[in-house]
Formats: sequence, C-alpha cells, structure tokens
Amino acid sequence: MSESKENDANLKQRHDPDAENDRHSEQNDANGGNDAATEQADQAQAERTENDEQNIGQDTAAEDGELPGEDLEAQLAQAQEDVAKYYEELLRARAEVENIRRRAQEDVSKARKFGIESFAESLVPVIDSLEAALAQPDQDAQAWQSGVEATLRQLMSAFERNALAAVAPKVGDRFDPHLHQAISSIPAEQPEGTVVQLLQKGYTIAERVLRPALVVVSSGQAK
Repeated sequence: MSESKENDANLKQRHDPDAENDRHSEQNDANGGNDAATEQADQAQAERTENDEQNIGQDTAAEDGELPGEDLEAQLAQAQEDVAKYYEELLRARAEVENIRRRAQEDVSKARKFGIESFAESLVPVIDSLEAALAQPDQDAQAWQSGVEATLRQLMSAFERNALAAVAPKVGDRFDPHLHQAISSIPAEQPEGTVVQLLQKGYTIAERVLRPALVVVSSGQAK
C-alpha cells in the first residue's frame, strides 16, 4: 500500500512540469545569489587592499619625513644652489683666462723689446776693442792686423753665444737651395750642381736662415 503511494507521488512529480521548473528556478536563484555575494566580497577585498597600500605609502612618507611637495622643493633648492656654485666657478675661470692672456701679451711685448739684450751685451766688448784700436793711431801694420784679428775673435764668440752661425760652403759641396743662393752657373770641372766659388758667407740664427751664402754653381764640364 505504501509503495503504491510513493509511485503515485513520483508519477505526479514527473508529470507536473510547473513544479519541476519552480524547483530549478529556486536553485538558479540560490546560485545567482551566491555569485553576487562572491563578487561583492571580492570587490570589498580589492578595496581593502588598495586602502592598505595607500596607508602603507603614507606611513612610509611620514616615517621618512618627506612629502611629495616637500621633496620637489628640496630638489629645486639644491638645483638652484648648484647653479649658483657653477656660475661662480665659471666667473673665476673666465677671470683666470683673462689674466693668463694679459700676462702672455706682456711677455710677448717684453720679448720684442728685450729679445736682443743678450746679443747686444755680447757686442759691447767688440765696440770697446774697436774704439781702443782707433785711440792709438801711431800703430804699425802688424799691430793693426793683430788688433783686428782679436776683435774678429770677439765678434765670432758673440755670434756663437747667440746661436749665430756662418754658412760657408766649400768648393765641390752640393748646392743647397735652403742655405745657398746661386748668382750664376758656369761650366767647371766640378760635378753639375756643386759649388764652384763662394762669393759671400751666409748666416743662420737658431737654424733659421738670416742670410743665404752667395755662390757660383757648376753647370758641368764644357762639351
């Protein structure tokens, strides 16, 4: 008898679609409620996490004693201080360069005025010897020659002390256009392009040509 009642109830449930739909609707509502609750919980958790991060950042700034605005002001003040320091250094450097330039101009001017001071000092004894020779008119030819030779030695010594050297090529030396000046070219026994005769000595000062030597150059043997 009880089994018959259960079978009737099962048949009623299978043949009652409205009741089945109601039951599924209730289950869907329950699941939807659970999903909404889960979403709200996640959103609340995200908000709490963001708030915690903001609080941590503020606490850190407070512990450091620096707020964003104050940090920018400090950086600006430091930058202005650096600019002032660099500008002062620039002014000092410009003043130093100007002093160096002025001293260089003074040195050049002094070199131009007193560059021959040493050479002039070396020539003073030569002048003394010439004046002494002229002060004795009753000397014979031998005495005059000895005096002139002594004066010449003094002059050559003055030249050497001031890097003034004579250029006197010998016969047969190769013609050097940097040191010699050819007056003419003649047929000679010497090879072509060599010195045949020295007409006038040349001079150099500190390896710079002061005056070239005047020479006659060989054009080779006559044919």
